[in-house]
Amino acid sequence: MQSISIIIAIYNRKDELFELLNSLSHQTDKDFEVIIVDDGSLIDLRPTAELFHESLPIEFFRKENSGPGLSRNYGARRAKNDWLVFVDSDVIVETDYIQNIKKNLSEIPCDAFGGADKAHKGFNLMQKAISYSMTSVFTTGGIRGNKKAVTKFQPRSFNMGVRKTAFEKVGGFSEMRIGEDPDLSMRLWENGFTTAFFYDIGVYHKRRVDFGKFSKQVYQFGCARPILNQRHPKYVKISFAFPSLFLLGYFLGFIEYFFFQKGLILGLYGFYTFVVFFHALYQTKNISIAAMAIISTYIQMFSYGYGFLKSWILLNVFRQKPEDAFPSHFHKE
Repeated sequence: MQSISIIIAIYNRKDELFELLNSLSHQTDKDFEVIIVDDGSLIDLRPTAELFHESLPIEFFRKENSGPGLSRNYGARRAKNDWLVFVDSDVIVETDYIQNIKKNLSEIPCDAFGGADKAHKGFNLMQKAISYSMTSVFTTGGIRGNKKAVTKFQPRSFNMGVRKTAFEKVGGFSEMRIGEDPDLSMRLWENGFTTAFFYDIGVYHKRRVDFGKFSKQVYQFGCARPILNQRHPKYVKISFAFPSLFLLGYFLGFIEYFFFQKGLILGLYGFYTFVVFFHALYQTKNISIAAMAIISTYIQMFSYGYGFLKSWILLNVFRQKPEDAFPSHFHKE
């Protein structure tokens, strides 16, 4: 029998905590514990957790703010079970989530696992458009929801399980505030542990609720990738640079158009926009979501690409240390 501890590191998001705990309270398999780590929230989250004390075995802890990775470590040290399952506070799980995790663990040998993220039918149009951009095969997110696309899967902390012994062996999440989950996956690989993709444990991931916050989030992801490449050179892929090439190509297209009166490059971007629109329309069956998906896709590619390019230049051209180039991305215990 596989024993499971759900660990939720959270900062402020009271309404989202309620929705997540509500979804966990309706599990078909109720044999698990929930550990909530309040990462120094500015509001009191304990009353929200106490609403579910009769339906869930909850342990609630509050600590000073240190970022999500170190807060997850705090919860992991207090977990009683063999498997640590990390979920972000802005997700909702289906009623058979725990049941399917246990079924997969009995069938697929691994030391860590992850699943896809998707949009719930109750999400607003913008959330669904952002979800499309973060999971589509025509953006950087195709691997998240496509088992066949996965060769060596990197579980992400919005929906990630790790054997407690393996987690302790590699020291848990690092001091990185951004990119701490792929960093953990690669340190697991480097220590001989295996990861797996479980296709039937998808979560509904709300993500950011406006394009401005979404842009800032993916920019930070872009900044983190060259840091990860520096830490784990064995797992560098050329595809990580594609958003930066996409961004540079777009500007090159305008140069070609204004100085050489040719529109070949911009024509390719027009074709890409056409493909994204109709693919999003096919996937969502909603023309408004498809239109917004164009905006969210370009935000994703441009913001991630700019963050990656900036970080790569600072680390590789100016030879700055990651902690000096991006101090807000790190925290020491």
